[in-house]
Amino acid sequence: MNGIDETTIDRIERDHAAGLTSVEILDLFATSGVHLTEATLRKYVQLGLLPRSVRVGRKGKHQGSQGVYPVTVVRQILRIKQMMADDYTIEQIRRDVLFMRSDIEQLEATLDNIFTTLSRVVKERRSEPSAQAVVRDVEGAKALGRDLVMRLGSIESRLSAPSALRRVSAS
Repeated sequence: MNGIDETTIDRIERDHAAGLTSVEILDLFATSGVHLTEATLRKYVQLGLLPRSVRVGRKGKHQGSQGVYPVTVVRQILRIKQMMADDYTIEQIRRDVLFMRSDIEQLEATLDNIFTTLSRVVKERRSEPSAQAVVRDVEGAKALGRDLVMRLGSIESRLSAPSALRRVSAS
């Protein structure tokens, strides 16, 4: 079912860090042999299983804008499709599985913004005596932030595993 391997997903996330258009998403799945239609993509967004696209202007005169989805939608779509193949309903997926995903992504984006600002401020004050200590503290905080996001993602993944969901639903 999953015709997109981890190496490919990592490459896509690296190459398209700014996001993917719906056409790019559909092409990726089509070339990988995973069935996904534009209607299904829209339905997942409408149901809150995927984030909405953000309008981004195109360079050049009179080029307009296009909708761009965060690159994380590739993993989310694959997870949704796998769960549906495991006989989960859309409602079970919405209720039991994806309850944390958007919050984790928002936390990650907030931490990125904080560390970008901190790095800029530290760079501006690099001549101050305490600058090196602050740089070490910022790097340590970044590592803690990455670890937190990774651990929360791991918890969410374990909760979304079929056996975990069945135990939760049974209780």
